[in-house]
Amino acid sequence: MAKLKDTGKSFGRSIREYRESRKLSVKDLAHETGYPAKVLEKVEKDEITPPVALVLQLSRTLKIDVEALDGKENKTASLRTKSQKKRAGAYAYTQLTKSASDKHLGAYRVTIEPNTAHEGVEYHHEGEEFIYVLKGKLSISVGKNTSLLKRGECIHFNSALHHKLSNPSDEKTELLVVLYIP
Repeated sequence: MAKLKDTGKSFGRSIREYRESRKLSVKDLAHETGYPAKVLEKVEKDEITPPVALVLQLSRTLKIDVEALDGKENKTASLRTKSQKKRAGAYAYTQLTKSASDKHLGAYRVTIEPNTAHEGVEYHHEGEEFIYVLKGKLSISVGKNTSLLKRGECIHFNSALHHKLSNPSDEKTELLVVLYIP
């Protein structure tokens, strides 16, 4: 996988420049990733923080190391024992494992605000996903199936299927999410 130079550029700007260097339009990237062009445009303009699934899909599609995508900020954070929390809509995530092009497993601590549903696109990416509920409740739709999980319950599924997470409870939900990307 290619590495981007650490120039301190924003995530969105790095994605846009790398996409343009590959002579891909936003529409081309949308077809390659499966995410709507409008969402990708917002990411490139740094108007939204992309969810983990989108970051992984961009990394895979553009053949860039995930760590290189996030510029200076994430590289510094990944060297610390405590990573920075990223916010993506109604949920926030902290990367627990160091990413690299030769790593296939990633672990994240995810928190979802009370009574919130995922807005926008559904997640999907190659591989498998394991979610364990640490606190609260989780409503998860995988394909056409929806499950309600409580504290101590888990789900393991093919993450290439479209999936959505939401918190139907009055308390914050905390999850351990482990992704395997081949």
